[in-house]
Amino acid sequence: MNEEKLNENEVTDEDASEIIELIDDDGNNLKFKILDVIKYKGEKYAFLLAAEPDDEFTENDVVIFRLNEMEEVLEPIEDDNLLTEVFEYYMNEEDGDETEELN
Repeated sequence: MNEEKLNENEVTDEDASEIIELIDDDGNNLKFKILDVIKYKGEKYAFLLAAEPDDEFTENDVVIFRLNEMEEVLEPIEDDNLLTEVFEYYMNEEDGDETEELN
């Protein structure tokens, strides 16, 4: 998926249970639940779960995007190493129950 425009619901810290719709490269609408938004190395990242599992995404698949608040878009993370770092950071924070402040 390329940069994904946020529909009516913007991603904010309070939206953890909100459902957002993203449009994939083929123009299909995909619905996701916002699992969490974290800050890592000065950037915000959104962790999403499929709201309506299908052939591409199961209910347990986590999708991670960089949150660009200025343009209100979710940007795909092309760097596999960064993606792994962000995911490991999130898992370590969850294990330690010390989620970093988003402000």
